Amino acid sequence: MLQPKKVKHRKVFKGRIKGVAGRGQEIAFGTFGLKGLAATRITSRQIEAARIAMTRYMKREGQVWIRIFPDTPITSKPAEVRMGKGKGALSHWVAKVKPGRIMFEIDGVSDEVAHEALRLAAQKLPVKCKVVVRRDHVA
Repeated sequence: MLQPKKVKHRKVFKGRIKGVAGRGQEIAFGTFGLKGLAATRITSRQIEAARIAMTRYMKREGQVWIRIFPDTPITSKPAEVRMGKGKGALSHWVAKVKPGRIMFEIDGVSDEVAHEALRLAAQKLPVKCKVVVRRDHVA
């Protein structure tokens, strides 16, 4: 009778970001938000670049909330290294974003300033985004 092979360790694969956001689809803190329209991985550097672009345009008025957190480690092997010899070293951290997720929220500034600040932030991100407004906001 054949015995099944014993597995010493399981390989961890990148995986796919499936489905739409189950949470984080509604604006919770601010008045204006930046919603992602596709599934992607956003690095911590991209999040920081978007934050800086927003706060600079807003001239440090108002308030900014970052609703995503880069909690997934990404590893990579150096260039021109042969296969094998284990998993690569930690390269950077990413946040996995599903479609419909609110990534940034702002409040305390005018409508025009908010839309332009979020547009500038969206340019720093590798995903198509949409500026959304809170339902009970009166222009």
